[in-house]
Amino acid sequence: MTLLSLILSWFPTLVLLLVGSSLFYLCYAPGLLSLGLLFFSLYGFPLLIYQLHNFFFPVKEGMSYLLGKEYSPWWGSHQIQAIYIAFPALETALRLIPGVFSLWLRLWGSKIGQSVYWTPDISISDRNLLEIGDRVVMGYRVGIYTHVIKPRRNNLMLYVKKVKIGSHAFVGAGSRLAPGSVVQEGAYLPILTDIYPNQQI
Repeated sequence: MTLLSLILSWFPTLVLLLVGSSLFYLCYAPGLLSLGLLFFSLYGFPLLIYQLHNFFFPVKEGMSYLLGKEYSPWWGSHQIQAIYIAFPALETALRLIPGVFSLWLRLWGSKIGQSVYWTPDISISDRNLLEIGDRVVMGYRVGIYTHVIKPRRNNLMLYVKKVKIGSHAFVGAGSRLAPGSVVQEGAYLPILTDIYPNQQI
């Protein structure tokens, strides 16, 4: 693990400290400023750090290894997003307001079309690696996983690839999409469909 990897592994802790400080300040001095600082700690700060990180260390698709002297941009990106994986309610609230969650994903670098319907309970591993067309319906408890890690030769092999979903597609409840999955335009995925890496439907 490189020094930068070690530093970024503490990023979720830093976010928790910022949120805790913002909550204390909000209780001590209620107002728009303290409320704005709380929202910035929860949503603005991680996004800002991700944008800076992505400028210098963009995530690359393909195969790599996590252990070694070479820094993994995916690792840093994942640590920055870890707060939303640990506390999914932060993004669940965004999905309750039409259009807000799609805008949120666009800010992370994903390509999201118009009028995408997100049910509240959805799992997304990497907010920057999605390409979704217009008027796509995401069913309950859909999981979109754009990376996979596998032990190999005393190391950890990482495979990263975007998930692409065409316009007018319907992704049934409980479906899981692996790295490199492609759901064609207008496709219908029945409930509990598993799509394997690089598989097209």
